[in-house]
Amino acid sequence: MELILFSSAFCEPCMQTRAVLAEAARLVPQATVRELDVARDAREAEAEGIRITPTVIVKNAAGAEVFRARGVPTLAQVLVAAAKAL
Repeated sequence: MELILFSSAFCEPCMQTRAVLAEAARLVPQATVRELDVARDAREAEAEGIRITPTVIVKNAAGAEVFRARGVPTLAQVLVAAAKAL
């Protein structure tokens, strides 16, 4: 399972989202967190349809998207999505 954060350099909500995802990864050892900067990783951001930062996408082991949050998700939202991805 992968928790993907699309962020940008001067995004205050992105810092809050990093903390949420770090806690989720601590609670769900099967989760890996990957952060992509929309400027540096523009091709992947475009392919995923990213329009705002932060955007979090949770994918299951097969790579299928099970959750997407635009803005700062709550820890509860991420944990429910992680459960769906398992």
